[in-house]
Amino acid sequence: MTDAVWEWDETLYAGSASHYRVGRMPYPPSLAEAIGAALDLDGTGRLLDVGCGPGSVTLLLAPLFEAAVGVDADQDMLVEAQRRADEVGATNVEWRHLRAEALPADLGTFRVVTFAQSFHWMNRPLVVGRVRDMLTPDGAWVHVGANTHQGVTGDDRLPYPRPPWRQIDELVASYLGPVRRAGQGLLPTGTPSGEGEIMRTAGFTGPTRITVEQGMVVERTVDEIISAVYSLSSAAPHLFADRLPAFEADLRQLLTTAARGDRFAERRRDIDVAIWRP
Repeated sequence: MTDAVWEWDETLYAGSASHYRVGRMPYPPSLAEAIGAALDLDGTGRLLDVGCGPGSVTLLLAPLFEAAVGVDADQDMLVEAQRRADEVGATNVEWRHLRAEALPADLGTFRVVTFAQSFHWMNRPLVVGRVRDMLTPDGAWVHVGANTHQGVTGDDRLPYPRPPWRQIDELVASYLGPVRRAGQGLLPTGTPSGEGEIMRTAGFTGPTRITVEQGMVVERTVDEIISAVYSLSSAAPHLFADRLPAFEADLRQLLTTAARGDRFAERRRDIDVAIWRP
């Protein structure tokens, strides 16, 4: 491994897909309502969700469109997405196994293209240029910025203890090292920023920003927090190799000691939405 130049590889979320349903807090219906109102969505047009993962945003927004397409580079994520689609009876969604860099992939044009916690993993100048050409003249690019594995930090009183996230991070580092892991590489300075400059250079205008406020307190179990950890690229199961059972035993002991009756509580984070126009 090297920390000189990080490059995407297919192990980025290896083993994480099945943990999303358990470990990630779902996007609220109010997110769909806010995006729908901002873009005057009326059930027509097509949605493209790039880096869709297990379809969390795709399936939330699909009822606002005639059809939706979710694309992801991780086949296991798409298996989970199809499972969720079957459960909710979503018949207007299809899934495609491909990297964003492979677009347009003969997918046609779209009224809205969404990126939810995914754009930073891509060759952003390349992807933004290709996706711009896939938008209809009245289309919109929507960035959904959220942190769904972890709640708000704070010292306000909650019905149960907060998960010990600092100690969890320290435990992960004790197994994987102090520098953030991602696939087969390292991210010493985290994921890249500068999204606005990239969008404007590609000819987009905006953004219009929306904040979907949540603030509600949710209860979470020890198993949910374990899955939340495994849902992260920096702690994906494959990274621990043959030390995975030992890590999970240590993690479970840490959480069981910190919980009260197997329960934690967290206050959900607000969701930031940025809408760009071509």
